[in-house]
Amino acid sequence: MSFEKPLLLPLKRFYDERGYFQELWRESGCYPELALGGISFVQDNFSHSQKNVLRGLHYQLQKPQGKLLTVLHGQLFDVCVDLRKSKSTFGHVYSFELSSEQPEWLWIPPGFAHGFYVLSEQADCFYKCTEYFEPADNHTIRWDDSTLNISWPSIMEKPVVSPNDAAGCDFVNADYFL
Repeated sequence: MSFEKPLLLPLKRFYDERGYFQELWRESGCYPELALGGISFVQDNFSHSQKNVLRGLHYQLQKPQGKLLTVLHGQLFDVCVDLRKSKSTFGHVYSFELSSEQPEWLWIPPGFAHGFYVLSEQADCFYKCTEYFEPADNHTIRWDDSTLNISWPSIMEKPVVSPNDAAGCDFVNADYFL
């Protein structure tokens, strides 16, 4: 199994008359393929967003984060961009529709910019990171960069973005990984 590009991993749910139970993470082997890759996590994050919120495309250069992300409630259109100049997939855009109705983890390796757009009325997103977030090392590429030509959903309305995300740089002017 390759850890060089974004990868979807199914989450198991156990249903009964009360609802369901779902194990999100177990270091000892919930996802042995990640353990075999020598991946460990140091920080857990949670974001709650309203419909039409767009976050990203974010990355850190000095301490690049690998992320393991799942949607706990709602639906997202998730985008990952390979920023590793030494890889044949440099500049490649990967996109996924993620939903709490179809439980999956999305593995985003270090060296990728990441962002998402909220499709549902609200969305709750949980993710594990391989490095601590460093605000001074936070970089942003514009979500609407013409070089990347991301195929955002046709139902997408004018996104709500933070001032930082609105001021992101173009892909051609971004700092990349070697």
